[in-house]
Amino acid sequence: MGDTPDRSANAGTGGSRVTTSHARSAGAALSVDVPVTPANPAPDGGGDDAGDRMGGGGALPRRSAFGAERVFRNLTLAAGVVVLGIILAIAIFLVAKAVPALNANTANFFTFEGWFPNEADPRFGIGALAFGTVLTSILALLLAVPVALGIALYLSHYAPRRLGTVLGFLIDLLAAVPSVVFGLWGRDYFYGPVRDLSGWLNRYFGWIPIFGGDGPFGRSILLGSLVLAIMVLPIITSLSREVFRQTPTANEEAALALGATKWEMIRTAVLPYGRPGVIGATMLGLGRALGETIALAMTLGIVSKISFNIIENGGNTVAANIANSFGEANDVGRGALIASGLVLFSITLIVNITARAVIYRRREFTESAA
Repeated sequence: MGDTPDRSANAGTGGSRVTTSHARSAGAALSVDVPVTPANPAPDGGGDDAGDRMGGGGALPRRSAFGAERVFRNLTLAAGVVVLGIILAIAIFLVAKAVPALNANTANFFTFEGWFPNEADPRFGIGALAFGTVLTSILALLLAVPVALGIALYLSHYAPRRLGTVLGFLIDLLAAVPSVVFGLWGRDYFYGPVRDLSGWLNRYFGWIPIFGGDGPFGRSILLGSLVLAIMVLPIITSLSREVFRQTPTANEEAALALGATKWEMIRTAVLPYGRPGVIGATMLGLGRALGETIALAMTLGIVSKISFNIIENGGNTVAANIANSFGEANDVGRGALIASGLVLFSITLIVNITARAVIYRRREFTESAA
């Protein structure tokens, strides 16, 4: 029989090797050296039991109190605070400059339709200006959104890659054209076709209030809205195109695998997924339309009156009124214009906050965009 296996003198503590032997019928024992890793190795200078328990080679390094990550986080926080501070400063400036004019106003600021702040008895109101601003912007969106969605869907799902790239670049170029160019084009070249269209609408559809009236036609809400629709078209198209491209491929392939046509796939997979982005793009386009100044100043008839007629000469907006009236305004008149700017600032702020809230309602959209 073989010898009894040799073991370490202290079996409780273990050693760097354990010698084992097995009985062999031939009579000789075979010794095998098996290296054993200690359970808790401690390098010179001590070790970290917590790091060993996690299975690592030691504790993770502590983050520096003034590391690059903390500095970057503080910088981004400071940038956000600066933006909020600028918005607050603008609001305080507008309120401070508008209060004296509002105190001198002898008419109701919210309901009076006229604008006579430079007279000895100042009378001015924001009602007609706010109405014209909202009306032109809504009409511009009604004209621009369907066209923008059609272009976006064509560029993202129908057009060949090269053609889609070229057409997308041309659409994006419209955003780089200055607004004064759109205003000149609308006043000098688009005026005639819109005047003829307005006359045709009045002749055959005059029984509808928005197309009624006896003229003259041309420099109207319709002309301003058409020019404004062309100006907001690239914003809505570009954002909608990027949203449609982010639709998961698995959703599209699943719809096609179930037998859906290309349009059915877009209707059931692409449009529902991109709805929050389209709404956000539309709201951003609305914010752009609400603040447009020079193009509407050149194309509207500049009549401060609340009317739903869109083809007769007339219409005015807050921004266009500021551009046309600021040069000849006295102290009270400038304060009145600043007060109207405060109203426009509030409307635009509400629109942008609403757009952000709509986007964040769909967490899956924000996470995929990130």
